Amino acid sequence: MKSLPRASKWLYYLLLLPLTMGILGWQGWLLWNWSIAPPNLDPSEKEDTLQINIPAGTTGRQIGQDLEAAGIIRSASAWRIWTYSRRLLNQQGGFQAGTYQLSTSQPLSSIAQKIWDGEVIQLSFTIPEGWQIEQMANHFESLGYFTAEEFIAATRNIPDQAYPWLPEGLPHLEGFLFPDTYTLGNDRVSPEQMVIIMLNQFETVGLPVYEAQQRQTKLSLLEWVTLASIVEKETVVEEERRIIAGVFSKRLEIGMRLQADPTVEYGLGIRQTADQPLTYSQVETASPYNTYINEGLPPTPIAAPGLGSLQATLNPENTNALYFVARYDGTHIFSETLTAHEAATRAIRRQREAPQERN
Repeated sequence: MKSLPRASKWLYYLLLLPLTMGILGWQGWLLWNWSIAPPNLDPSEKEDTLQINIPAGTTGRQIGQDLEAAGIIRSASAWRIWTYSRRLLNQQGGFQAGTYQLSTSQPLSSIAQKIWDGEVIQLSFTIPEGWQIEQMANHFESLGYFTAEEFIAATRNIPDQAYPWLPEGLPHLEGFLFPDTYTLGNDRVSPEQMVIIMLNQFETVGLPVYEAQQRQTKLSLLEWVTLASIVEKETVVEEERRIIAGVFSKRLEIGMRLQADPTVEYGLGIRQTADQPLTYSQVETASPYNTYINEGLPPTPIAAPGLGSLQATLNPENTNALYFVARYDGTHIFSETLTAHEAATRAIRRQREAPQERN
């Protein structure tokens, strides 16, 4: 085939240019026209912000249809035009899965670019000090991350090769999942990844506390975290944390049973309240975690101790107190003798029963 003369080529391009400009102009008009807020949005009303989840493998066409159905964009057709323009311009990348925070007042081009760049919302959650694995699991399920059962199963798979400092023979990771506020870059996190994230935080924040004073303590790593978890569960007022740690440390030193209510609760899977305290029958129920019956520490931690309890356990208050009983304001009465402790217990009980008698 003979090539066109040079003049004919220029004529061909000149004829093609208006057509190309017309197509691009038509696309631009469509994008502008359909990029404004949906027609059902009243300008006087506050804009709606919605969270949209895009599962992995969702096509660009389906994303546009989903956004149109949610009322975030005016037309899925304009969405397809934007998608085609990316291909025509040979843009690298593509729409990315995840959860996005989108506003109905955003232009289509802005929404599309956000999903194209993968600007997913950041997940932020807080694990309070003293929480147990089951509480964490229920919290993650309530946030929609994964089921409680999946997380509990993940905590029973001990990654000791990745974390050689973990004590041997752990049945689960209770106590080693560090309580903190976490911010994740995206919402695509599995139960196993969550465990790794929290173990990393313990390794970064908690473990150095022990390593710095390992030569000054008789406690193994497991004993340290276990005792700190009991201190955590018993402490309400920060000023008493080191005193409570001192009472338990002294009991361990002289061979006295810890007699800590939270260990009984953990072993039985219950939680006492002011209105329903532990019964004598429950306290006398055999369990590896019952420190009223068993000497020394329970076999594993009973909760996730925070940094304060971890530090207090290595630096306990030098106290002569061997007993403490909780008031109903979070503080405790500390006693050196059993007689004084029993008197304090009776006084607190009378104080609680007095208002009920008046009523």
